[in-house]
Amino acid sequence: MSDAGGGNSAYGHKAFKRSKSHFADRITADGRDGWPVRAGRYRLVVSRACPWAGRALVSRRLLGLEDAVSLAVADPIQDDRSWRFTLDPDGRDPVLGIRYLSEAYDRREAGYPSGVSVPAIVDVPSGALVTNDYQQITLDFATEWGDLHRPGAPDLYPRARRDEIDAVMAEVYEDVNNGVYRAGFAAGQEEYEAACAGVFRRLEALAERLAGQRYLVGDTITEADIRLFTTLVRFDAVYHGHFKCNRWKLAENPVLWAYIRDLYQTPGFGDTVDFDHIKRHYYQVHTGINPTGIVPLGPDLGGWLTPHHRAELGGRPFGEGTPPGPVPHGEEVPPRGRP
Repeated sequence: MSDAGGGNSAYGHKAFKRSKSHFADRITADGRDGWPVRAGRYRLVVSRACPWAGRALVSRRLLGLEDAVSLAVADPIQDDRSWRFTLDPDGRDPVLGIRYLSEAYDRREAGYPSGVSVPAIVDVPSGALVTNDYQQITLDFATEWGDLHRPGAPDLYPRARRDEIDAVMAEVYEDVNNGVYRAGFAAGQEEYEAACAGVFRRLEALAERLAGQRYLVGDTITEADIRLFTTLVRFDAVYHGHFKCNRWKLAENPVLWAYIRDLYQTPGFGDTVDFDHIKRHYYQVHTGINPTGIVPLGPDLGGWLTPHHRAELGGRPFGEGTPPGPVPHGEEVPPRGRP
């Protein structure tokens, strides 16, 4: 079974290793891989539990691609066929007509060598998977889908800043995004301690960086902030306890706690997050770590909406652009998943 998106994990009696996405075709403005950008042609399949899929949810909202790319939300609890559409009437995705995301994978390639992961983009006319390349999907949303961006959409991957953004994202991926998984699925004490120490070394460095600036790179939200957000928003709820990344809680670090609340309260970020899906997925699906399947009651979510005071550092969240509009009807996070 694949883990919570972003490629597949090998875990159990050997060190955790995240595989590369097997389906790495790109949807581009010129259609060079055979998949041209077209409004209404593609369907984004996510789990709101998954941090890698969470990136695509945030990017799609910020750029205003909701009308261009439809959304399918999988049940946070997988079975032996992985991600399933049991949240929809009759247990089928209403657009693709399938019960399991694996059916779209099978239509693309029989006997594909890796598991079923989210985010995934499916070609609606053929019902076949296009890509599950979680690293590239959001970059292409920002750069290749420009003609379909909403008026006032921010530049999430500004050309002049790409080298710095890439460098920051590489460090965040290694030590934080993937580091929490290496700690959580560690097969031995030394492996766990090394991964956990790496997580907190990087968090401390990020806190130092963010103490004097509102965002990771420049004075606006970029792809780097999106990628850090989707791990940090899950930190106290699941990574602190479930993955044993428990040197301290995010809420105990003044800089990071203020930073993540700032983003959470920014339209396009918190309105994509479902804490109920997050907790139920991690605690009920990862039976090797939590064999009872008991989901903790905490942490208290009330603090997410408290003042963060990060605006005092300056910065322009959307640059020359504007905030996204309201969440489209039918895509709202249920009350159980919100503070």
